Amino acid sequence: MLALLCSEARQRGLPACVMTFEPNPRDYFARRTGQPEQAPSRVGSLRDKLVALHRCGIDEVVVARFDERMASLSATEFIDRMLLQDLQTRYLLVGDDFRFGAKRAGDYALLDSHGSARGLDVARMMSYEVHGLRVSSSAVRQALADGDLTQAAALLGRPYRISGHVVRGRQLGRQLGASAPGRDDGFRTLNLRVTHAKPAAMGIFVVQVHGLTPHPLPGVASLGVRPSVEDAGRVLLEVHCLDWPLALHAGYGRVVGVDLLHKLHDERRYESLQALERGIAQDVEDARAWLLVQGSR
Repeated sequence: MLALLCSEARQRGLPACVMTFEPNPRDYFARRTGQPEQAPSRVGSLRDKLVALHRCGIDEVVVARFDERMASLSATEFIDRMLLQDLQTRYLLVGDDFRFGAKRAGDYALLDSHGSARGLDVARMMSYEVHGLRVSSSAVRQALADGDLTQAAALLGRPYRISGHVVRGRQLGRQLGASAPGRDDGFRTLNLRVTHAKPAAMGIFVVQVHGLTPHPLPGVASLGVRPSVEDAGRVLLEVHCLDWPLALHAGYGRVVGVDLLHKLHDERRYESLQALERGIAQDVEDARAWLLVQGSR
């Protein structure tokens, strides 16, 4: 869909532009009705979305704040104000199930009839399927919730990635495992704060880390609330690189991307730090074993 948009934009001498809404409309309505549990899990951060769109050749991204004013716009007001007056849109490409305006009253037929009368060329793209499954954010969410990273990658066309700045943690990882042979540095980790409270994936994963060295680094990561050491409700992505380069220090402040390749298990609550240490050691061994099998294929 983005490739088609870019092609049409080039032919018309226009910038290829994507409009997205922040927060997600379903998230907004869930909070407004006092039912935050009804909000969808977040597939990716705004940063990840913008990076992915840039890689696809998009020239501009309009991040429209979804608030009461936006929610109350009628379908025709959305076309006239947002698309024509504010953005001066000349060509619009939407999915076949696109709905817009107050109470989702607008659809492709309205866009086509109302927009074309005002010089707006409207096109729609039918659903895209992978192995018989319609590609959608809902399908990606379900795959991530099920821990099926292979299915998520097939739907996305790439491994599922989370990016962010490396932040300073409690340095607990350096203490855990430090007494074990060959583990003088313990299980040191890169900590990335996840800005949304409901990430689509949670648990312990085999990962690859991008942005620290010229080549991706294999690792094992915990994505969740750390029930054994904190359980404060804050979501954190902690990554332990299996082979920590000697020249690599903490990496604080650097932006890294973490590809989730395989889910090992859900988060677990350990009864002691010693039990947590044994659990991490087992996760490291299981991650190495999985990577070894993948490398032999």
